[in-house]
Amino acid sequence: MIAELSRRPSRRRVLASIAAPWLSALPIAEPPVNVVLLVTDDQRWDTLGVMGNRLIQTPHLDRLAGEGVLFVNNFVTTSICMASRASMFTGQYVSTHGLNEFNTQLSTTAFQRSYPGIFRAAGYQTGFIGKWGLDRKPLPEDRFDYWRGFAGQGNYFPEGPKGPHLTALMGRQALEFLRTVSQQRPFFLQVSFKAPHVQDEDPRQFLYDPADADLYRDVVFPLPRTADTRYLEQLPVEVQRSEGRRRWAVRFSTPSLYQESVRSYYRLITGVDRVVGQIRAALRELGLESRTIIVFTSDNGFYLGEHGLAGKWLMHEESIRTPLIVFDPRLPAAARGRRCTEMTLNIDLAPTLLELAGLKPSPAMQGRSLAPLLDPAARPRWRTDFFYEHTFTARGWIPRVEGVRGERWKYTRYLDTDPLFEELYDLQNDPFEERNLAPDPAYRSVLERMRDRYRLWKEALAAATPESGWSRGEPAPASL
Repeated sequence: MIAELSRRPSRRRVLASIAAPWLSALPIAEPPVNVVLLVTDDQRWDTLGVMGNRLIQTPHLDRLAGEGVLFVNNFVTTSICMASRASMFTGQYVSTHGLNEFNTQLSTTAFQRSYPGIFRAAGYQTGFIGKWGLDRKPLPEDRFDYWRGFAGQGNYFPEGPKGPHLTALMGRQALEFLRTVSQQRPFFLQVSFKAPHVQDEDPRQFLYDPADADLYRDVVFPLPRTADTRYLEQLPVEVQRSEGRRRWAVRFSTPSLYQESVRSYYRLITGVDRVVGQIRAALRELGLESRTIIVFTSDNGFYLGEHGLAGKWLMHEESIRTPLIVFDPRLPAAARGRRCTEMTLNIDLAPTLLELAGLKPSPAMQGRSLAPLLDPAARPRWRTDFFYEHTFTARGWIPRVEGVRGERWKYTRYLDTDPLFEELYDLQNDPFEERNLAPDPAYRSVLERMRDRYRLWKEALAAATPESGWSRGEPAPASL
């Protein structure tokens, strides 16, 4: 396939046709560009220095954003690790790809349409390190040239309490891949960190690297403004009795517990940041930085006590909004260090990775390539809302929700309440989602409009298939 690539039209023309016109002026390096994808677990969007967080230490990720493009309004279409990762791989909504249980795996056909499948079919050397996320065995180790993945949540100390921390171990594995890969062929590497996810079965929860024990020791973290129980009481009783509330009791229920949990969560993120720095240093050392795209994101967000909750799953911003950085060494100086405000999604990851590498995404993908957004002069017609779905069945301990998140209005619909419970938030005037406007007669017309939009999305997704993606097309952008 690599030989075939050399017979195709020049990569400059290919990239220009699929991305932005300015790419045609870029000096495209040969062999084709490499791609490194870095995915954290349970990292919310505001836990980077470059996102305005003055307490967290993420110098390497901040530098990556300063040399690339930071997408400040990135969201997941479902906030649970297994289903969100399946959406990343396939570029599809959960209701389309259908992988909504932990005992599931990508079929052979679905894998071939996924970005790792397409990279390998194109002749790329492929590597996967860390949490695979889809737990049904056998794991797809035979579908990668380098496999250091694991099933389930993994363990932060896989070699015992005196062994290396998992984040550090994964960093070593990433460097091993980079130093042993052939430079005669392009490569794709995904590093899927466990951090900053908790160790669920351990009472200490956030098991950071002991080397980071002094980090944030003297920092006092402010309580979220929605931590007061009156915000929890505004939610349906099914949420008040949910797993999110039980985990709140384990992690955030006392002032000292809250401080230690957030401190340790931040330590895990700084540990990831250190590995990002090591990977970039290795790319420079090996002469690969100028032809290696790096993308950084997370599988879902995370409550740090907001609305009296822990975990994720529901539709508040803390749960569904995640970081996204795209570094492309071919970007001109004018395109670097930008903050892109368009609404981007986890399902955009697959087509973006492929198109930036000059490969054709599967037509079944429902996400959109972000390549046009890398051009500061481009004004592509873009989405103004998206459909959110958390329909994982958990026997009542995690409420199922669906809804629509627009640029101003957010509509949430709880599927397991009787009577129906709805939320409507004005994100422009209430960014912390403190006042549910759904019961207010003054906002009846907005509520009806969001209900209509919700039904339109449901109908479009009901017509979609895993083989063809959108059958009737994605709903056209609307002012919401």
